[in-house]
Amino acid sequence: MIEPEFRSIDEAEVKGKRVVVRVDLNVPMHDGVVTDATRIERALPTIRLLVSRGAKVIILSHFGRPKGQRVPELSMAPVARKMGDLLPGVTVQFVDDCIGPDVEKAVNALGDGEVAFLENLRFHAGEEANDPEFVKGLSLLGDIYVNDAFSAAHRAHASISGIAEVLPPYAGFLMAAEMEALTRALEHPERPVAAVVGGAKVSTKISVLMNLVKKLDCVIIGGGMANTFLHAQGVAVGKSLCEPDLADTALEILQAAQESDCDILLPSDVVVAKEFKEGAPNEICALDQVPADGMILDVGPETMQALKERLTTCKTLLWNGPLGAFEIEPFGEGTFVLARDAAKLTKEGALITVAGGGDTVSALNAAGVADDFTYLSTAGGAFLEWLEGKTLPGVAALSVK
Repeated sequence: MIEPEFRSIDEAEVKGKRVVVRVDLNVPMHDGVVTDATRIERALPTIRLLVSRGAKVIILSHFGRPKGQRVPELSMAPVARKMGDLLPGVTVQFVDDCIGPDVEKAVNALGDGEVAFLENLRFHAGEEANDPEFVKGLSLLGDIYVNDAFSAAHRAHASISGIAEVLPPYAGFLMAAEMEALTRALEHPERPVAAVVGGAKVSTKISVLMNLVKKLDCVIIGGGMANTFLHAQGVAVGKSLCEPDLADTALEILQAAQESDCDILLPSDVVVAKEFKEGAPNEICALDQVPADGMILDVGPETMQALKERLTTCKTLLWNGPLGAFEIEPFGEGTFVLARDAAKLTKEGALITVAGGGDTVSALNAAGVADDFTYLSTAGGAFLEWLEGKTLPGVAALSVK
């Protein structure tokens, strides 16, 4: 276990106190109905603890990008209703704003063990600007601050870092679990440690790759970004997604990996099609046989076998991004095969697996193994910035001074 450098909400005396809880409930919605309650469900352990200990709980979250304007379709009201459904027996009251006298009155009227769910923080421009007056307005609502929103921890916003300078800050259960899992996987891993880094473009993950090759034993590069590395090494990639202008950057990453004794694993064979569509005719090609009018859309069976064999030598695996165009049948096979193998090793106790990012979670769900990984992060941008080695404002604000 990693010794925490923050205070857990489990340690706080909360009975009768107003506890402001920042969560990230930016959930999928259709026609005013929550279609995936995963983020709400993962926030419930912290809320249930506070309710059971007699706290007056004030929920803060953002939803979408209203840019400081009140946008009715971005109201938190449907999310508040869903939370109420998931907390039977608990009073969950929706409040139509998040600062001001009316909000203070509603919060101060709460009974012990009751919940006030406030309106979208981003209806106020002061949230994203970390405006001192907005911070003051939020801080008037509570006696204690709890951050349970790791997925928003990369934002230096009023409800993330500003309020933590005013009220005593604590980490919620989800925040603590995220920080512990990610720290253990990257800063104090069981070795050998590898990472799967996939996705469309190298340009979005240059800093991630540069950081990882200096810390890990092996980095598996897949997806469209692998094509840029292949191109940089003189492989003709046809009409595949590629960033030729980043060839020199790819070579710099390969050089940095070599200097750090980190193995970079790229595809040795690929699945190629001439159309990017469901069920498109496709073929398996060696790297020197990619047609000029072909697109690389997945890794081939030789690559899959090599990656599976490499996993058996590892103790820890980080995963961010797919190996191919997994959303389009049949180009998810490489991602799914490796994911299922990683899940099998995890269940056998041979591998610690930590994954994060929206596409990654979708791919692991599609492979049917999301629940079998050691830890699945709910974060997207925060997960990436953590992989880059950056200090996240929301995490820094919780650090015990």
